[in-house]
Amino acid sequence: MEKDEILSKAQSENKGKDLADKAAQKDGAWVAYTVGVILIILVDTINGFIFKNVNRGADFALFSMAFTAFLVKYIKLRKKHEFFVMLIWGVLALAMLVVWILQLAKVF
Repeated sequence: MEKDEILSKAQSENKGKDLADKAAQKDGAWVAYTVGVILIILVDTINGFIFKNVNRGADFALFSMAFTAFLVKYIKLRKKHEFFVMLIWGVLALAMLVVWILQLAKVF
């Protein structure tokens, strides 16, 4: 088999998607998510010490991102573990949404 034949066969098997590009995108998303988590924890901690109050809107966004990631993972893999982790993140996201709304309404 010629080099060009091997390349065209590999590209057709991958439907024109570059595996290195997909891996880099996955790694980039993971790093971005990790940085986001660290920054939200830092912001929450600083707000707690300085203002004695933590805005739960950012936590709601963070937990919603984790919920969505595990929802997609569950849909693709159909594993019970992913389903239960998705439920936990969903409950946490919903709780933060309720707390955030109560903060906006000045109940807290």
